[in-house]
Amino acid sequence: MEAGPEDFVPPPECPVFEPTWAEFQDPLGYIAKIRPIAEKSGICKIRPPADWQPPFAVEVDNFRFTPRIQRLNELEIVVEEGGYEAISKDRRWARVAQRLNYPAGKNIGSLLRCHYERIIYPYEMYQSGANLVQCNTRPFDSEKDKEYKPHSIPLRQSVQPSKFNSYGRRAKRLHPDPEPTEEDIEKNPELKKLQIYGAGPKMMGLGLMAKEKCLRKKGGPECPPTAVVKEEMGIDLKLETSFPKTFMDGKEELFHSMEPCTKMTMRLRRNHSNAQFIDSYACRLCARGDEDDKLLLCDGCDDNYHIFCLLPPLPEIPKGVWRCPKCVMAECKRPPEAFGFEQATREYTLQSFGEMADTFKSDYFNMPVHMVPTELVEREFWRLVNSIEEDVTVEYGADIHSKEFGSGFPINDSKKHLSHEEEEYAASGWNLNVMPVLEQSVLCHINADISGMKVPWLYVGMVFSAFCWHIEDHWSYSINYLHWGEPKTWYGVPSFAAEHLEEVMKKLTPELFDSQPDLLHQLVTLMNPNTLMSHGVPVVRTNQCAGEFVITFPRAYHSGFNQGYNFAEAVNFCTADWLPAGRQCIEHYRRLRRYCVFSHEELICKMAASPEKLDLNLAAAVHKEMFIMVQEERRLRKALLEKGITEAEREAFELLPDDERQCAKCKTTCFLSALACYDCPDGLVCLSHIDDLCKCPRSKQYLRYRYTLDELPAMLHKLKIRAESFDTWAGKVRVALELEDGRKRSLEELRALESEARERHFPHSELLQQLKNCLSEAEKCISQALGLVSIQEQRVDLPRLTLEELQAFIEQMSSLPCAMHQIGDVKSVLERAEAFRVEAQKALAELPASLPLLPGLLERAQQLGIEVPEAKQLRRQMQQCYWLDEVRRTLVPPAQRGTLAVMRRLLALGANVAPSPAVDKARTELQELLNIAERWEEKAHLCLEARQKHPPAMLEAIIHEAENIPVHLPNILALKDALAKARAWIADVDEIQVRTVAVFYWGTLVISLPFSKPQIQEGKVDYCH
Repeated sequence: MEAGPEDFVPPPECPVFEPTWAEFQDPLGYIAKIRPIAEKSGICKIRPPADWQPPFAVEVDNFRFTPRIQRLNELEIVVEEGGYEAISKDRRWARVAQRLNYPAGKNIGSLLRCHYERIIYPYEMYQSGANLVQCNTRPFDSEKDKEYKPHSIPLRQSVQPSKFNSYGRRAKRLHPDPEPTEEDIEKNPELKKLQIYGAGPKMMGLGLMAKEKCLRKKGGPECPPTAVVKEEMGIDLKLETSFPKTFMDGKEELFHSMEPCTKMTMRLRRNHSNAQFIDSYACRLCARGDEDDKLLLCDGCDDNYHIFCLLPPLPEIPKGVWRCPKCVMAECKRPPEAFGFEQATREYTLQSFGEMADTFKSDYFNMPVHMVPTELVEREFWRLVNSIEEDVTVEYGADIHSKEFGSGFPINDSKKHLSHEEEEYAASGWNLNVMPVLEQSVLCHINADISGMKVPWLYVGMVFSAFCWHIEDHWSYSINYLHWGEPKTWYGVPSFAAEHLEEVMKKLTPELFDSQPDLLHQLVTLMNPNTLMSHGVPVVRTNQCAGEFVITFPRAYHSGFNQGYNFAEAVNFCTADWLPAGRQCIEHYRRLRRYCVFSHEELICKMAASPEKLDLNLAAAVHKEMFIMVQEERRLRKALLEKGITEAEREAFELLPDDERQCAKCKTTCFLSALACYDCPDGLVCLSHIDDLCKCPRSKQYLRYRYTLDELPAMLHKLKIRAESFDTWAGKVRVALELEDGRKRSLEELRALESEARERHFPHSELLQQLKNCLSEAEKCISQALGLVSIQEQRVDLPRLTLEELQAFIEQMSSLPCAMHQIGDVKSVLERAEAFRVEAQKALAELPASLPLLPGLLERAQQLGIEVPEAKQLRRQMQQCYWLDEVRRTLVPPAQRGTLAVMRRLLALGANVAPSPAVDKARTELQELLNIAERWEEKAHLCLEARQKHPPAMLEAIIHEAENIPVHLPNILALKDALAKARAWIADVDEIQVRTVAVFYWGTLVISLPFSKPQIQEGKVDYCH
């Protein structure tokens, strides 16, 4: 049982990808990378790196637009019930009245039928493509009735500013400018020429005659001869005998060569009154002039119609102004409002639209807009879509042309100075103005700016504003970026389920699709995803937030709605993998008789004409597609010959407007070939419909071709060379890297292969990376080899190779698949190193006698440019010998005794000397000697500084012991000097005592001596006594 709208169950989420900065640098490459995963869902979401935040480039103050009006329950009840014919046949008008909540009885159903038949049904008949003449004169052709009828002939060559506030893609692509008026034709000599010489479908506007307004008003004057456009009708006229001969002559002229085909021809009207008589009194449909009381005069073109010949027929002559179907059609061919939705009358700025949108949402949900849950909006949206009672109307600024109003992304158009940051975003491949024309994109080979495909469209949304189920034109990719605002909810169906979705919709609304088989291309069909899911259609969903991309894949149906006020931008793009889908799409369009936006054949041939400009993957895909296309063209032309058609003319189809080269049967835009008729010059058909051109003899028909069958294989061959150039290049690289022929390539040859890959834009591959790695290693080896053999380039601070590393380096150079002459120089370095090792080992064995040879050997080692093990030994041995010799010269007599500073310096140097038994012993002895010397110095210092006086004998003992230490001790010398002074003083005291010199004087003299003085004490006593 299907879930009701109030029980809406959200479909599963689509894949979401978050590329790294490195992956983000290649947009189409990244999309190709995620395609195997994302394509299974139909749509995916991409979150750019957090730092990627393009500035909003729209000029907000000058941005003004008129939105569409959308009524969420817009599928009319009559359409739901199967249409006018089905309801009338089954007598269900009472049911229609009941569904519209009219009271039962009162004959409401009959009134509704009358009003519908009088007002709406004629428009539906026109819209369905029914032709008055065909319907009146032929049996009903159900297949013809299903022919896709767009609003008018497509105009897709360039984007032009909208003149009628029409923002729809089909409104812009499928409708030319308004048809020229009579005044335009009179003033424009070129248009006059086209009237005489005939014009193709592109000039349909010339159906308006450049003639004086002198056609029939009763009793009016005759018109002079002029060129007129006559529509020849496939009917069998039975001329009434009551008509005069002049009328018969005019009738023969008017309906000359009437086959059961419909085509436009131009010829000169004869200069006699017969034609005037015909125009004045004959019905344009039946060509009869009887029952003139029921002849209805058009107020637009003055043509006459029987009211019973019209479709649908009129019961009586209408009052007021009436215009014939031809004038109505001419008016309808003017650029209409966007199909499916009414255009609003109010023009908005972004600010005023935002205020309106926020007010509507907050009032509707009775809470601030930012507090409304997305789940609630989603449930309410689908409830409203299925609601008949509630009529909720919203507005949507959809399909706004960026060329007219400005893109949301920065653009390098020289109109505005861009900052450095803006220039980066303007050049980014994720800029929607750039992506369609990237080198790997197919659309970059289309010169015209196709609105909506190559040129982005802008979308200003509000809550509940929606886009219906559809696939992109030509089944292309699409990418949508939400610049700012509230989320946009998307639903997607993968391409493998596209036909299943169409079958489900046709099953649920069969009458609707019977009359409009192309309904899903018209962006007016909205069906609950739960309904599709209940019938087995896989559906995914996602909420696109500001700053995120949503990508739809080829033939992936998608729809959605806006959660609130937001601003988005979208564009199409096509990659190499799209080409098969594009070809299948053309066949699909052919069956539906739907107009193409561009010629797929022309696109393929244009790329094939310049194969060197193609990305390699694209070239391979184009080659495959063109091969299929050439084979089919051969088959079709062979069938043409079998039909007896041998005449042919070359035609540059690309120079013709699209609607002048469209197949009259299937509407496909022809390029490689078409079938035309000399007698029916205004029409052509593709070679798949050669039986539908006209009934003229085959001798009158001829082939119009763009290329001969000999030229096509030549183009295919060039494309093959380009497509296979990678394989050829890869073969050369593989032979060079794997030495399959036993010959090493020069570095220049490998560089040439790498340069070829870069110039031809070969894709990144493992083989290319191997080549680049090989070149990188070779260049490093050459650089290092040059450093080894060039003494001038040697620097002591640079790291040096060891002997083992040098040997490995030579092996590396030998293993590289490229020949390098520098390897001979490196081997020479190795030979010199080996010779040095022999001499160094001999010198080490003869130490210390060979000590004078060590400096020379070390200098030679330095010049080698590598680290030789023996060089380290020599350096170590020489350092040890020099240090030990200095220690010996410092400490061993008769050397001058070293100071404590010298001792400490020797110990510091010894710490950096490589250890050896002799060094260790000398370092230990030196440390012990330094320790002893420092202790004796400390003792002597205490003796000199201490207040307590020591006996001379003790001092003599200290000095005597310190004299055995082979170190210069300043404090011991000072103490020794003091002791000498004391001895001299004692001698003087003894002499004074002998000479009875005053003791007082001497006592004061020796108070400072560092030892006790008993003689003084004795002298003092003697003196005092």
